[in-house]
Amino acid sequence: MRAARGAGQPRRYNRAVRLSDFDYELPPELIAQQPPAERSAGRLLHLDGATGSFTDRAVRDLPGLVGAGDLLVFNDTRVIKARLRGRKATGGEVEVLIERILDANHALAQVRASKTPREGMHLMLEGGVVATVLAREGMFFRLRFELCDNLFALLERHGAVPLPPYIERPPGSTDEGRYQTVFARVPGAVAAPTAGLHFDDALLAAVQARGARLAWLTLHVGAGTFQPVRTEDVSGHTMHHEWYEISPATAQAVRETRTAGGRVIAVGTTSLRALESAAAGGEVAAGSGETNLFIVPGYRFRAVDRLLTNFHLPRSTLLMLVSAFGGPDHIRGAYRHAVAERYRFFSYGDAMLIERAPEAA
Repeated sequence: MRAARGAGQPRRYNRAVRLSDFDYELPPELIAQQPPAERSAGRLLHLDGATGSFTDRAVRDLPGLVGAGDLLVFNDTRVIKARLRGRKATGGEVEVLIERILDANHALAQVRASKTPREGMHLMLEGGVVATVLAREGMFFRLRFELCDNLFALLERHGAVPLPPYIERPPGSTDEGRYQTVFARVPGAVAAPTAGLHFDDALLAAVQARGARLAWLTLHVGAGTFQPVRTEDVSGHTMHHEWYEISPATAQAVRETRTAGGRVIAVGTTSLRALESAAAGGEVAAGSGETNLFIVPGYRFRAVDRLLTNFHLPRSTLLMLVSAFGGPDHIRGAYRHAVAERYRFFSYGDAMLIERAPEAA
C-alpha cells in the first residue's frame, strides 16, 4: 500500500487569517463535565453553510438527515490510557502524558515537572513503572520504559484515561467506556474522536436503514490537538503531526459515493483531516502517512460534503477548521445561538451537522 500524501498548509488563502477572529465568550458552566446519560441523547445544531440558517435538532434525528447514497466516514482509533503519575528519582512530582507509542518500550510523551527532566533521568511512575528520559524532541521527550515488552499492555494496567484539560475532575470508571467510541478498534489515540461518541449501535443501525453506507479510517489523535495557537497571524502556527491510515475499501467507497452524486459525511474533524490529507492529489487515495494539515478559511475541500462535529474551544485550530467548512460568519452566528440556547460544549457535549459552504468547495 503506497503512502497517502498529506499537506502542511491550506490551499488558496484569500485573506490574512487572524487568531482574534476565532474568539467567543463561553460561560464555564456550558463545558460538559460528564457524558450524557445515553450516547445518542445529545442535541444537534444543523447549520446550512450556504445560507447560514440553522435548526435545533437532536442527535437521534440524524438518520432523517441522511439518505440513500450518502457515506458516513468514522475514525476507529482507540484511546489508550496515556496518563501516568509518579516522581522523579530526585523526589519531585511528575506527570507523563504519552503522545505516541514508538515500539514495544519507547514512546514520545509530554512530561510535566517542576524542573525540566534531564537526559538519563529516571521517572518512578505508578505501579512500579520506571521510564528513562532519553532525549528531548521539541515539546516532547523520548522515553524508554524499563523491563517492558508491550507498552500498550503496560498502559492498560497502570495508566489513566487522558481526559481533556477542560474536564476538571479525575477520570472515573465511567470514562473508561464513555471516552471511547463503540467502534474503537486500533489503539493509539490520546484523545477521543469526540463526534463518534454520539453513536451507539442503534443509531448506527438506523443510519444504515436509511440506505447510507458506513466506512472507517484511522487517525491517532495526539495531545497536540489541545495545543494553543500563540500567534495572531495564524500562518505562523506550526501544526502538530498525526498518523493516519485509509484502507482501499474506504477510498473506493468515497470515490463511488462522489461519482454517484452522494454526500461524503465526515464524522469528526479527525476523519475530515485524514480524508482531505489523502485527497491532496485530487481524490482520496488509500495509504498511510503523517498529516499536519492546517485548515483555515480559504481552504477548498476536495473530499467532504458534510461534517458532524462537536463544539470547539475558542481560538483553536479546530474552530478554524469548522469555520473554513461552514463559513466564518455562519459559524460565529451558530456558536452565539448555541451559547444562548445552553448547548453543552466540547468532548462530552452536543454536536453540529454542518453543510459545506459554497465558497469552501
